Amino acid sequence: MIHKLNETHDVRLRSWIESANAPGHDFPIQNLPYGVFRRRGSIEDFRIGVAIGAQILDLRKAYAAGAFDDADVLTLSAIEACRGASLNALMELGTEAWQALRLALSRLLRDSSPAQVTLRQSLLPQDEAEFTVPMQIGDYTDFYTSIHHATAVGKLFRPDAPLLPNYKWVPIGYHGRVSSIGTSGMAVHRPMGQIKSPERDAPVLAPSARLDFELEIGIVIGSGNALGEPVAIDAAESKIFGLCLLNDWSARDIQSWEYQPLGPFLSKNFATTISPWIVTLDALTPYRTPMTRPEGDPAPLAYLDAPEVRTCGGLDIDLEVLIETARMREEGASPERISRSNFRHSYWSVAQLVTHHTASGCNLRAGDLFGSGTQSGPQPSEAGSLLELSLGGRKPLVLSNGEHRTFVDDGDAIVLRAWAEKAGFARVGFGEARATLMAAAGSAVPAATQAETEGKR
Repeated sequence: MIHKLNETHDVRLRSWIESANAPGHDFPIQNLPYGVFRRRGSIEDFRIGVAIGAQILDLRKAYAAGAFDDADVLTLSAIEACRGASLNALMELGTEAWQALRLALSRLLRDSSPAQVTLRQSLLPQDEAEFTVPMQIGDYTDFYTSIHHATAVGKLFRPDAPLLPNYKWVPIGYHGRVSSIGTSGMAVHRPMGQIKSPERDAPVLAPSARLDFELEIGIVIGSGNALGEPVAIDAAESKIFGLCLLNDWSARDIQSWEYQPLGPFLSKNFATTISPWIVTLDALTPYRTPMTRPEGDPAPLAYLDAPEVRTCGGLDIDLEVLIETARMREEGASPERISRSNFRHSYWSVAQLVTHHTASGCNLRAGDLFGSGTQSGPQPSEAGSLLELSLGGRKPLVLSNGEHRTFVDDGDAIVLRAWAEKAGFARVGFGEARATLMAAAGSAVPAATQAETEGKR
């Protein structure tokens, strides 16, 4: 693996931006994730920034202020690639340029940096910013890497054979829709689609009554590969720029009718929410973990196997889902956590996803996005979807204020959060991916009616 510990991971580093030094903050100087932002409510161009504490360092302004005048050629090429409105140009440069810029930013933002006077004019508080999708996404592939999710869902529909025979051999994925990917804060309209209930002879076009979230990690591709040239497993991580949070919204009733034989379609194409910050793979180096399989499971085929994948191909990232209902907002209550899991439970590593995706000769490009698939853990409380938490709608989830949920209601906001922490290292967070469900566009069916019909579908 190309990612190794270096001075940017030192837990003793502190920043001249005091909020970055606060215990438990998502964005200490050891993190430095990238996003694309502008001042909220303005008509300014979107630009690339780095999260540091509660602030954003505007890289275009920092460059113009001369903060990189003494940079080496590699760092200079990287910062010049950050003058646009998306991260694609930086992503295309590859790992050496990414690492050089990370080191330069770390040194500029440390409490001993002489650049702090110059750079203060390049800061914007995060709560004064609005964000957009940080890269131009050419293609989006959603995988199915949690064996716990695959087994739990399989039990709902195939109790005698919950896990299909190919699961332990091949990373399962399908190609999703790019145009409906948005960033945290987006509104999601309840989708319409064909729904066929068991007691009906024919399907009807109706708003989904079984609208669900899926807790996922997004994997952002950096430099790509040429068409016809697969990426070997020992080079796969060099193609990954970083990770984000991803909510793959799913209409379960539409999905159950349409998904055979070619997989999901309208049940998945209406919305995907990602977090605005991309945490680089370099920042996550301290939180690597072995990729282990239960005794008796087949070893991956040779093209998906490598010693480094087995010893440190996993990532120990805590994940959680919170819900904020309309009633909670009205009463001023905080969102309530309904699930907590960890990315280390994934059956396939991020490197294996890249290698398998390109095994056919498929060419990846800078900005391509992978979804990890729903990240459920081995315990029921670690389920990454309401489909699992409510046992397919049969056992409503009871919230602390007395509300019940089998699936997401209109007005509910779903919030995903993630962080990595380990003794001897700083906590690195992802921010959040938040989206609010709205009524179906143009639909006269009220949310209450949809909720009442859940058990009938």
